[in-house]
Amino acid sequence: MAIGDNMIGLTRPEVEVWSPRVVVVLGMNPSLFTGPGTNTFLVGTGPRRILVDTGQGVEAYLPVLERAMETAGCEGIEQILLTHGHVDHIGGLAQIRARFGPIPARKLFGPGEDTAAHPELRPLADGDRVETEGATLRAVHTPGHAPDHLCFVLEEEEALFSGDNVLGVGTTVIPSEGGDLALYLRSLTRLIGEAPSRIYPAHGPRIDDGVARIRQYLDHRMERERQILGALAHGPAPIPELVARIYVDVPRALHAAAAHSVAAHLTKLEREGRVRRLRPGPPLETTWERAEKSAGAP
Repeated sequence: MAIGDNMIGLTRPEVEVWSPRVVVVLGMNPSLFTGPGTNTFLVGTGPRRILVDTGQGVEAYLPVLERAMETAGCEGIEQILLTHGHVDHIGGLAQIRARFGPIPARKLFGPGEDTAAHPELRPLADGDRVETEGATLRAVHTPGHAPDHLCFVLEEEEALFSGDNVLGVGTTVIPSEGGDLALYLRSLTRLIGEAPSRIYPAHGPRIDDGVARIRQYLDHRMERERQILGALAHGPAPIPELVARIYVDVPRALHAAAAHSVAAHLTKLEREGRVRRLRPGPPLETTWERAEKSAGAP
């Protein structure tokens, strides 16, 4: 989900050709959390393609996918690769397999995720390469938004399928459950090392200067951290109060999502000894203050 320069009111084509190897299929699941919907991708140049992500499983998606396959000159889906296990990315798996048959589907299994409980899924690991006619995808483990999150490098284009780690508009929410800001920042740094020419995000439009966008994301997170510490310089505060002070340019409808990102920042700062909880409790339900060692920081 995006906050900041948000995706409220943004529309996207249902089917769009982003490169000779990449056709975008809109998931048809618009919401505050997904913007116009989740982008799924037909990848390759042959009669059978890789599908990256499956959407949420809404009824309107299958006709759009079939139209995209016709646009691409694609007769079938060779296999499915999943960026992560959030419902708007994996929720359409059963729907697609019911329509097209038992297509192999692969994902990185997250901590505690029982592979025996997902017999329809095959494992996919960091560094694995998946080939189809005209395209090679290399998996890159990028935890932070979710522990099982993968991006995929399209080696023929030096492009990146970024899943939810980098969005076409706005910035990524780090959920309280399963999110980890410190890991997310390390993942962004790793993605800079991949030097993507383009980024194909799971939400919003294509990004044509991949490295510049990732650097913007890192700068944005550092600025948010400064804002949080600055707000706490006025005294202890709960997260809703911090959100109201900091996210003044963000619609109130997105403040609940912003609260999760503030919680992620505070949890990171707590580990670093720069803030602390005034009383025990979950991050979203307690009051925070600056720790003594950071009292002189801006």
